[in-house]
Formats: sequence, structure tokens, C-alpha cells
Amino acid sequence: MNRYDLVFMGHVTIDEIDAAEGSARGVPGGAPFFGAFAACRSKKKIAVVTRMAEEDASILEPLKEAGIDVYLRPVTATTHMRVVHPTGNPDERLMFQTQNAGFFVRDDVPPIESSRIHLGALTDREFSLEFMRHLKHRGFRLSVDMQNLVRQVDTETGIIHFKDAPSKIEIGGLADIVKLDIVEAEVLTGTRNLEDAAKQVEEWGVLETILTSSDGALARHKGKTYFERFSNRSSHGRTGRGDTTMGAYLARRMDHGVQESLAFAVALASIKMETPGPFRGSLEEVLARMRESL
Repeated sequence: MNRYDLVFMGHVTIDEIDAAEGSARGVPGGAPFFGAFAACRSKKKIAVVTRMAEEDASILEPLKEAGIDVYLRPVTATTHMRVVHPTGNPDERLMFQTQNAGFFVRDDVPPIESSRIHLGALTDREFSLEFMRHLKHRGFRLSVDMQNLVRQVDTETGIIHFKDAPSKIEIGGLADIVKLDIVEAEVLTGTRNLEDAAKQVEEWGVLETILTSSDGALARHKGKTYFERFSNRSSHGRTGRGDTTMGAYLARRMDHGVQESLAFAVALASIKMETPGPFRGSLEEVLARMRESL
């Protein structure tokens, strides 16, 4: 049985991105990909659990080279995503899923000791409520990206629609920490005000909430709210902003307070947004950016 500080579970995808700053084809993406790269800079022991076609497994090599353990469940298809940013606002995007690697099942969980698992699904086609209950029953501490509920795939067209989900309250009770962006917050709570949305999520029984927007990120914990503004000088690497913020926050939060962890995560994500791809900088760069933002 292996022991990790933090495990990221979800589909590592092959993405097609259309944006004014520049488009890309065939690039790796997904919450585990961006999140794990951000988390490993905090010198924690990190693992990724994913489902993917074996012929695409080479895109996981950069994770392994960064010292992240990867558990791959080979399946017939790799998840492919197309993301279109129609404006300069990073909160506005159109999304399509053209292939899907399928739902995670109990046998996909590797022989690891109970630790924190971050369920970083891109859509509602990765984690069932029953699977989440199973992980909780096994003693794992869960954090959940709520896009798992909101991004609902039309299985015939591949178009991703953003819709509310009744299971949000039960999932809030299963998770210690949840993450939303401003679009998902509006769908699930009815408001685009980050603090008001965080208060509603707290009422579901969530202990800690992270919300991101184009301006920055908000954390709410035990009735207190904290906000940090992004300091990126360009948005060439805006894809993966929320996943990077969450990965950095979860790793830093293990031995730091909420406010300091949020500041760290926002600084790291700000650096990442200046360059396409996952965060490849150093811990020293992040700490320097934090000092600049004081």
C-alpha cells in the first residue's frame, strides 16, 4: 500500500483550444494534469489516477518526470475536449466533448492508503455519486471540483451544457473542500457574487470552499472569507487556471492556514497563466510573486 499526501483522480485529456491569444491542438489537459503539476511544487508526495487509451499514455510522461506517480487504467478511448474562448473574458467558454474515457469504478482505485483524493472531473461523465460514497466509506478525505455536476454532456452531440444538479447538497456533505468557478457558482447557487455563493455552499455542509473568477480566487472557511487577486501579466496560458489554483491550494493547505494557502495558490496560478501548459516554475518563483503582491 502506497501513501500519498494528495491524489488527483480524473481524466487526463487531449484538448483542442481556440482562443484569441493563440490556439492549440493535441495538448494534454484535465484537472489531474494541471492540478498535480501545481501541487508537486510544494514538495508533497503526489499521485494521479486516470483512465485513458494505452496508445495515448505517452502524454503522461511529463507527470512521471516531475516525480508524480501515475496509475493508469487502460480503456478503449481517451477523453477529447474542444474549448472555445469566444471573447477575452476567461470565464466565457464553449465546450465540447468528442470522446470519453468512461466512468471511474471501484477497481480503478489503486492500492493506496487513505489520504486526500481530489476528484477533478471535467464533466458529469467521470464520477457517479455511488463512486463518491464508496471513496468516503473507505476513509478517503474528498475534495471535489463541482464542474463534475454542472458540465453535463449531451452524449449524442458532445455539447456541454451548464445545468444545476440536485446531488450538489449530498456531495457537499461528502467533501471537506469543494471548488467552483464563477459560472458554476451561478448555476448552482443563483448568484455571481463569490462571497454570497460561498455562503450558500457552506450551508450545504461544506467545510471549505474555493471559488475562482477572472479577477482572483476566494476561500471560505468556518464563516470567514478571504480573497486574493490574480497578478498575471498576460493570459496566454489561461486554460487550466482553476485546476492549477486548486492543486496549489490543496498542497499548501496541508501545513499552512487558509489565507496564506490562497495567496500561494493565486501567485502560482498567476505565473502559470502567463505561459501555455501546466505550471513548470519553481517554489522560489511563487514565493517571490507572493512578496510582490503584498
